Amino acid sequence: MAIENAGKGSRSTSVAFATAALACFIYAAVALLTLHFLRPDYAPATNFISNYAVGRYGWVMTIWFLAMSCGLLALVAGLHTSGLRSITARLGMFLLLVAAIGLVVSAAFPTDIPGAPSTRSGAIHDQSFLVNVGSIFIASILLSASFGTHPAWRPFRRTAWMLTSLILAGFVIQFLTLHKGMPYGLANRFFVLVLFAWLFGVSLRLRSQTPG
Repeated sequence: MAIENAGKGSRSTSVAFATAALACFIYAAVALLTLHFLRPDYAPATNFISNYAVGRYGWVMTIWFLAMSCGLLALVAGLHTSGLRSITARLGMFLLLVAAIGLVVSAAFPTDIPGAPSTRSGAIHDQSFLVNVGSIFIASILLSASFGTHPAWRPFRRTAWMLTSLILAGFVIQFLTLHKGMPYGLANRFFVLVLFAWLFGVSLRLRSQTPG
């Protein structure tokens, strides 16, 4: 009975963390979509989403970074309480924590928009961008691999790998377009889109799974 109650308590905690993560990611998705209408002067093809943090309505993008950070923290807590204990899973969760910290740095140090003078804030933002993208990309690989070792997550493994493959494509496309004249803004948005798909998929699975 004690073991059963403990399992129910862990399940309830995982659901709470998953719900919190989903709330953060939903806000982030709606806010980012809204910014495209609020700032039509930022052409999507030639502007990273980070540029929305500069100028009018910049606070919306700043909160976006913080919401994504909180979402990752909640997701990590939920994954941990769901019973994922393998070394691979722990490394993946650690990298999500790194990205969560990096997103706070991104919020604190706005980027330099195209054509503007280079600043220290912009340089720090660019470095945090690389850390965030790299950490989340590797974390998606490690966590997708770890899902196959846990009974409650095993049915989601194929979906996780499919979404991770899209993140890989977005990761490669994003860096291949970092040249003048290339639609790097669109590539950036594609990466964020497939990242959202992975985060939503994992959060929804965490919220609906049965204890393993």
